[in-house]
Amino acid sequence: MDYVSALVPPVVMAVFFIGVIRVIVKTQGGANKAKEDAAVDAVLARGRRPSGLREP
Repeated sequence: MDYVSALVPPVVMAVFFIGVIRVIVKTQGGANKAKEDAAVDAVLARGRRPSGLREP
């Protein structure tokens, strides 16, 4: 039974990790993609960084 208790945590973490990746992949694009792309294009067109970012 020691091998079962040794394998359970990695298997559980792998299942949750796969679930997180699936959610991330599924939420890419969709209705907000056009708004996000437009915001990025507007910032790039102005030729400056977003206000929240500073030069290092």
